[in-house]
Amino acid sequence: MNLSRKIGLFTGPIIFFIIILLPNVLISENADAVIAVALWMVIWWVTEAVSISVTALLPLLLFPILKVMPIGDVGANYGSPIVFLFFGGFVMALALEKVNLHKRIALNIIRLMGTTANKVVLGFMIATAVLSMWISNTASTVVMLPIAMSVINLLIEDEDGFTKRDRNFALSVMLGIAFSANAGGIATVIGTPPNSVLIGLLENEYNIEISFLKWMIIGLPFSLIMISICYLVLVKAFFPTQGLKFKASKTIIHEELYKLGPTSGKEKMVLTIFGVTIFLWVFRTLINSIFPSLGLTDTLISMFAAIALFTFPFSLKNGDFILEWKDTQKLAWGILILFGGGLSLAKGMSVSGIVDLVAEVIGQSDLSILLTASLLILLMLFMTELMSNVALVAVLAPVVAGIAIGLGLPITYLLIPITIASSCAFMLPMATPPNAIVFASGYIKVHEMARAGIILNLIAVFLLIGLFQFVLPWLF
Repeated sequence: MNLSRKIGLFTGPIIFFIIILLPNVLISENADAVIAVALWMVIWWVTEAVSISVTALLPLLLFPILKVMPIGDVGANYGSPIVFLFFGGFVMALALEKVNLHKRIALNIIRLMGTTANKVVLGFMIATAVLSMWISNTASTVVMLPIAMSVINLLIEDEDGFTKRDRNFALSVMLGIAFSANAGGIATVIGTPPNSVLIGLLENEYNIEISFLKWMIIGLPFSLIMISICYLVLVKAFFPTQGLKFKASKTIIHEELYKLGPTSGKEKMVLTIFGVTIFLWVFRTLINSIFPSLGLTDTLISMFAAIALFTFPFSLKNGDFILEWKDTQKLAWGILILFGGGLSLAKGMSVSGIVDLVAEVIGQSDLSILLTASLLILLMLFMTELMSNVALVAVLAPVVAGIAIGLGLPITYLLIPITIASSCAFMLPMATPPNAIVFASGYIKVHEMARAGIILNLIAVFLLIGLFQFVLPWLF
């Protein structure tokens, strides 16, 4: 265990007990208790002293003991509908990966893009982004990395060796995969965990529903713009590869597709369930208006997909199903607990009056609305370089909701940009798993990632300020 983890392990509970045992009340007994728990959680999340999912269980233990909320009320957050929405998304991702459909989709996208260096980079970025909309950004990066390494190895082994132009191509491909994995997840509710934390907070605390389709109307254009900018910054500004062309990359893609063989029956079945689910998500509102008694929600649709993948027989005679329960050993259960912890913390801040207090203080401040929003976006985006974006949204989203109320704004105007900002970590290897995975390939130095990343971070800040100022008031 490194020093920062050791310090964090003891600092968290020490700070907690100092606040709890203070002779004077800071705000109120309940509010002080929530602040103490929140600081403990933040310290453990930032230092990663223990698993971030274990940290997320603290409210379940401490809120009932400190009389903030009964255990039944705390526990309800860990079984929130949004948790099951994401559970269904995780199950669909498991099915895609189990039948290798994600790899087939990725390879076909790259095959269609062509063989000039820039087109190959763009193909890898589009394929990664498409996967990241539906499976975790970590999984999409892991799928793409070995394919990218095979293509890069062609350049190392060619007649002129590994030239500067070849190296620029390697950097563009590797960084392109990481950056598009991060940005691709922004496009859908299930694409990245912070999106679901926000949706859960809005539904649980404020009875505001953002449907799968409505999120895509916001997230998909932003994702496409950000990926386009990433591509241009990488291949035009920082790592140009003009004139580099190699036909052998096409051979590698065809070889990989050949290894997969023809599309199997199981792949077709998964693709059908996946297609029906996306159709229901997109047209849910229309379906509910035609059949009001159905009462379809995004969570119900997600659970239909999950249960279908376990129960629709591929071969009734052999008792063969797409997924078996043992497959869920690979499911990210810890992330589901993390959602519950974040929602519990948000509820604690709400019932103890902290959110109202923040709203009151901000309402009396002299800062303009635009400046306040800009500072919050900037803070969130650069903080996410240093700590888990899910944990960050879990802690800051309720506070930002209070700030929005204090400014007299609809809370979605502020919460959506700061949530998207948490997925725009392009600067450091430790910021997100995709960054760390491609950094581990050995082709990238920290200063190279940081040099391109800081420009992309700043561009993302300006895009999000534009989203706040012009797009969200029009949509909401």
